[in-house]
Amino acid sequence: MKEALQCVHEMSSTQLLFLIVQIGLESTLERSTIARERMGLLLQQLIKAGTLPKQQYYNGLQEILEVAEDMAIDIPHIWLYLAELISPMLHEGGIPMGELFREISKPLIPLGQAGVLLVQILNLLCKEISHKKAGAMWREGGLRWGDFLPEDVDVNKFVTEKKVEFTLGVESEDGQKEELSSEELSKQIQRLIQDQADDQRLFDWIEANLDEQQMSSNMLVRALMTSICQSAIIYENPNKVDAAKIKKRAKVLQKYLSDDKKELQALYALQALMVELEQPANLLRMFFDSLYDEDVIKAEAFYKWESSKDPAEQQG
Repeated sequence: MKEALQCVHEMSSTQLLFLIVQIGLESTLERSTIARERMGLLLQQLIKAGTLPKQQYYNGLQEILEVAEDMAIDIPHIWLYLAELISPMLHEGGIPMGELFREISKPLIPLGQAGVLLVQILNLLCKEISHKKAGAMWREGGLRWGDFLPEDVDVNKFVTEKKVEFTLGVESEDGQKEELSSEELSKQIQRLIQDQADDQRLFDWIEANLDEQQMSSNMLVRALMTSICQSAIIYENPNKVDAAKIKKRAKVLQKYLSDDKKELQALYALQALMVELEQPANLLRMFFDSLYDEDVIKAEAFYKWESSKDPAEQQG
């Protein structure tokens, strides 16, 4: 690496450095993952040292990106390979995510392939840093999926299918995350549950879109409880509870039902769901059994719910 950096540094013509980028990328594109990562790291180090101007890097990369879609016929995993070559540039001293993603997307947006490459890069990045940090880098760069996807693509559906919800944090003009309405929060949580998002994706979405106050709110507890319990109902005659689904989501509920007050809010949400469903026979008791067995709701919370005189929670 040191010798390669020195060789490039000693080149007299800065205007031809894009050829180093182009040839370097082409020569490693179909080699091993390690070879691609090392080439990407070499280019990142050249940028960091000031030896390689950013525009020369973009020029060399553009030559490949413009024909990448055609190359995919012979190289099915080309977007992953390109991501392995590009992702090291996001290391400290390289190019900020906002600038990098906008530049490399320019030749790909007309082809409808920009989102495909960005997802691959983000997936590789999240193997090195947390989803939360990657989401913060995305938002700090002022990036929006709508700028990279074809107009007929549903952004929320794309983000869910590609499992990059951590990029969807919504911020207000003063830098604070905008508070979602109860209806919008419930809708988003329900969508994730219906899409069978795993626990980590749920955690990522919540951390990316809610601030600390919102993450500890009764509204979130109710939204999670309602959506998870609703997904666990087996609509037969009579209705039943799929205990396996409660077990599957127990860790999510345990994380946010952090004390007996939150557990009581969760029971109020379940009570409201039963009212909405017109009180199916014995269904509430089946939920109680499952929630107790999975250590989601403790006995004290059930007793508090039973003796509650809260006027806002009497229906049902």
